[in-house]
This record gives sequence, C-alpha cells and structure tokens, in this order.
Amino acid sequence: MELIRNDPASMDLVGSSETFLAFRDELARVARVDRPIIIVGERGTGKELAAARLHYLSQRWQARFVTLNCAALAPSLQEAELFGHEPGAFTGAASRRRGRFEVADRGTLFLDELANMPMTLQEKILRVVEYGVFERLGSSEPTAVDVRVIAATNVDLPAMAAAGRFKRDLLDRLCFEVLTLPPLRERGEDVQLIATHFAARMASELGRDELPEFSPDAVDRLAEYSWPGNVRELKNVVERAVSRSPNGTIQAADLVFDPFESPYRPKAEEGGHTSVAGHHAKTHSVENTASEPIAAPQKDSDPDPLDTLPLKERIAELECTALRGALAESRYNQRRAAELLGLTYDQFRGLYRKHQSSLSDDGNDQ
Repeated sequence: MELIRNDPASMDLVGSSETFLAFRDELARVARVDRPIIIVGERGTGKELAAARLHYLSQRWQARFVTLNCAALAPSLQEAELFGHEPGAFTGAASRRRGRFEVADRGTLFLDELANMPMTLQEKILRVVEYGVFERLGSSEPTAVDVRVIAATNVDLPAMAAAGRFKRDLLDRLCFEVLTLPPLRERGEDVQLIATHFAARMASELGRDELPEFSPDAVDRLAEYSWPGNVRELKNVVERAVSRSPNGTIQAADLVFDPFESPYRPKAEEGGHTSVAGHHAKTHSVENTASEPIAAPQKDSDPDPLDTLPLKERIAELECTALRGALAESRYNQRRAAELLGLTYDQFRGLYRKHQSSLSDDGNDQ
C-alpha cells in the first residue's frame, strides 16, 4: 500500500461539463484555505484524485501527500499506522516506527473511507486535528505535527452520527468544507471525453501509433449506460475495448460492461448468496412474461400475492418486475434491457416512464 504521493499527475481529473467544472472551481477555492475538508462521492468518482488536487493547489504542495484507506486495514492496525509506535509497544514492535501523521508533517493526510474508522480511534483523530499533538503507541511523550486532514466517504456521515455510529465532534471538526463529487451519470458529455482520454492512454500502453476512435454505435452505448461504478468502471470498459479492437476503431460489440457474463457462470451454492448466474436465470424467466401467458397457479400451491390484486394492479406489478429484472440484467443499459424484453427502444422508454415513480422507490432509477 502506497504511503506517499508526490506526483502532480495524480491530479488527472478530466471533464468539461458544467457540473464538473463547477466542482473543480469549488475545489480550487477551498484548496487555499488551510482547514480540514470532507469529500463525498459514490465509489469510483475519483475522491482520491480530488484530494490530491486539493493538496497540490494548497500552500502545502511542496510537502508530502500521505494516504490511508481505513477500509483496507483492520481496526486494530489503524492506530499503529496513523500514530506509529515505540519498541515493545506490542508483539512484533521491534523498533520505533513513525505513523502517517508524522510522515505527513507540514503536508496533507488523506483518510479514505473514513466511516470505517472505529469510534475509539475517532477520539484520538479529533485530538490531533484540534490540537496537533498525539502519542505514539507505547509512549506518553506528546509528538507535535502540522497536518491538514482531508477525509473521504461514500456514506451519509451525518446520519451515522445521528445514529451514534460516528463521533459528532469529529464530524463537526472535519466538515469545515464539504465537497461532493458528481456521479458520472450526471456529467453528460464528460463520458465521451473521459472515454477518449482513457482510450488514448491504453493505446499508448499497448504500443499503438494511432489514436483509437469510437464508432457511432459505441458512442451511443457509452452515453446510454448509467455507470454505477462511475469513472473507475468507465476506465475498465474502455481499456478492455481498446485491447479487443486491433483495427483502431472501437465498435459497440467491443464494449463489455459485464466481463463475468457467460452462459457457464457458476450457480449459487444452496443457502449462499444469490449468484449472478442465478440472477440471470431469474431475469430470463421474468422477461418472458412479456410474450408468454401467465400460467395458472397449481391448486395445491401457496396462494400468489398477485392473485389478491385487481387485474390492473396485477398487470402493473408484472410490468415493474419485468423492468427491474431486465435493467438489472443489462446493468441499466436501457437499449439492452429493451432487447431482453423483446421491445423496441421507444416501447421500452414508454413502459419505463409509465412506472418510473415505482422504479425510483427501489433506487433503480439511474
């Protein structure tokens, strides 16, 4: 795990949409104010890149940018990583070791996945942020540091604090400014711009002389997809497509959104989690309801809850179920979902708009 980032290239944030440019302007404004910052964003939106840009635009840019992913370490190890330890502080501590607060002195410490930090450690973090001092494990001598803390999360920290699962005092101290990264699905034209950027870098990595181009169908597919994994997912899809297109033009067929998709995917073990293969089978049976009659229930089976609904509501529920299944199977690519249901894209859009409020309640409206 990398400790120190001193590379301006890590500020590689690409975009020209109004939403993204507004975020960058706000980032540049708060970078110059030497106070803690919280970055909020979905997975894959580039929170660490934003933190690096904050560091290099700040007065601390010549010092170190140190990172710690709180989700990557067991809670019992986080304290030693952050504050260091003296010889004999615990089994295996043979010598003095500086923690990341000390390494980041006069620079920036980025705490990713802050919500994964245990409550007992949050109290010590608060003391360092508030007073700039801490003690190494196994020592009672205070160590003074001058560190700017930038934290990141993809969860609702105020809600966690209200539920008693995050220390309110620490949240109040860290949220001098809160920057929220827009998800890729809200950035419109940035999808194609970022895709071209990643395609060029991948072609260079593969030793190709020509810059890749996207066919019109490929451009449409990129624009239609909802990108639940955001920029990280887009990077994987584009790099995979470049490696699969030897002629330099990326076709729609080269864009693989689900690399696990296969008729031979393993099924879930009995009593285990639902596998993607099991989900595929379920979705396939759902999509057939658009063209096959609904079989009457067996007399000796348990009554179907749908049977108690009026016919109009029963049809609406079946249509919603078919939409949910097709969208999940296609990873929310609406053209692909339409194909799975045997509908034209316009027919699918009409059905989707008809039930959009119900789908939004599920969190599937993306």
